[in-house]
Amino acid sequence: MKTPVEKSLIKDGDLEKINRYAAKELTADEVYIFTATLCDNDIDRDYEKFTLSALQQLAVLFEGKTVIADHSMKSADQKARIFETFVEQQQGQKTADGEPLYALKGRAYMLKSEANGALIADIEAGIKKEGSVSCAVAQHTCSICGKDRRKEGCEHIPSKQYHGKLCYTVLSEAEDAYEFSFVAVPAQKQAGITKKFTVSEDKSMKDIIQTIKTCDSNGIQLSRQQTAELGAYLDRLEDEASLGAAYKQELSKAVTGLLKEKLPELEPALLKSVVAVMTAEELIGFKRGLEQHERPQPQLAIKAGNPEAAANYSQFKI
Repeated sequence: MKTPVEKSLIKDGDLEKINRYAAKELTADEVYIFTATLCDNDIDRDYEKFTLSALQQLAVLFEGKTVIADHSMKSADQKARIFETFVEQQQGQKTADGEPLYALKGRAYMLKSEANGALIADIEAGIKKEGSVSCAVAQHTCSICGKDRRKEGCEHIPSKQYHGKLCYTVLSEAEDAYEFSFVAVPAQKQAGITKKFTVSEDKSMKDIIQTIKTCDSNGIQLSRQQTAELGAYLDRLEDEASLGAAYKQELSKAVTGLLKEKLPELEPALLKSVVAVMTAEELIGFKRGLEQHERPQPQLAIKAGNPEAAANYSQFKI
């Protein structure tokens, strides 16, 4: 097994590629280069795998991206930058589901500075060798039923067997790449990828909520705009929930009053306990029915304004 992060020698053309990102012309004596296995197409510890096409798409997206420590978003924790990527077949190796194994690799540079001395020493000593990428993919397909887990939901559980077939999630259609980070515990066996996924800017609130409902243990990332929209949406839900609670309370009072009026023989405590477990829909139904309901009239009752009824029952007058 190859080391996921290892020292790399400077090759012809490297400085030209590096200096595309540098503000000043850097020399070979100023830079330290290392190669990192970013991710591969094997099934990882989270029971997810990238497609080969996703690796090829990520190869383009990861060029120029930063290398940080523990996914810290502080600029002070930026350590290096990826200047070249490539997808490489791992000869003689197969994925857990029998496909040829491919790995996405990135070559990164950092300054040979006093501040980076400890990190360089850790890389060369094999201490800092696990990595993690943060990226976004559009499709999260169940290997059993073919449904997109983020959009449609799925009853199949990754890591479980269904009719002898392993369930896992296939990640495809890479949309963006954010950074590569040194981490202590990787998810992918060789590359050590702890994947983070975002929802794209054009997702509706329904899509975002579905993503949150079906997200895995690695979580998701939202843009600043989506976070603001989600916050506003939650505020609206709070307001509506508050109004709904007040409306239900009024309904409960109305139904309790109607029950007391129509069924005075029942204990008030019993009526309250019955009303308390009703849903708003049930309360509305009961209120409508009770308002239309009339108590049975005595057999000899005379309807007001009905002289014929009075004449028919005249023999019972006292």
